[in-house]
Amino acid sequence: MSGQIVPRGTLLRLPNPANVPRGTPLKRSDPDPSKAELIRLLAEGFEALPGLPEQRQAAISALAELAILVEKWTQRINLTGHRSAESVVRRLILDAAALDAAIPAEVRSLVDLGSGAGFPGLPLAILHPERKVLLIEARERRHHFQRMAIRELGIANVEARQGRAEALPPSSHDAGIAQAAAAPPDAVGLLLPWVRPGGWLIVPGGSRAPRVGHPPEVEVAKIAHYRVPLGGPSRTAWVGRKRA
Repeated sequence: MSGQIVPRGTLLRLPNPANVPRGTPLKRSDPDPSKAELIRLLAEGFEALPGLPEQRQAAISALAELAILVEKWTQRINLTGHRSAESVVRRLILDAAALDAAIPAEVRSLVDLGSGAGFPGLPLAILHPERKVLLIEARERRHHFQRMAIRELGIANVEARQGRAEALPPSSHDAGIAQAAAAPPDAVGLLLPWVRPGGWLIVPGGSRAPRVGHPPEVEVAKIAHYRVPLGGPSRTAWVGRKRA
């Protein structure tokens, strides 16, 4: 009854989500309100990114779960400077989703060098299940997190390898990203062995364009501009094409 006082220790029955009509407002007693809020944030952010693939709605739940995993692990190890799942969504996942516009649509295989906790590679893989993604990370704990996240979220199109990019035998990919592996000029040098002739090299930066220059191995280079939604920062990325 409304207003009835429930004795301390009484177990409360939560509603079965399958029986709750779509569109019902979330209440404090509903299961997993934190994930529901993350899903709302992601959906709102994606509305500002119309260039994302059509199946992006199917990816929102997995991306929310990824943010929750990062928050849990960050409480135990220094996984990332973003301590809450909401911050992970706003500053890492939506950043990766915005960066997606700088990646040519024909790319079917992608390597992410120095991927840390799996960013931007994991969100890009979730958004593009048709694209194979390889994560390269030297630090053991971050590599273990990547493998756990791949397993827990069932991301079939991702592989994680531990080691330094310059020390591992490179494989050939349509595109490569180096967001935090090295300073921009050095990042291009790290990417070149991992990208096939005619493939794309991408070096994300901040509001100012990365100072990369025009390496002789690159035939086309441009600066892509994008903004992270929900009040996020303006970003740039150097995008070059390796000579065929």
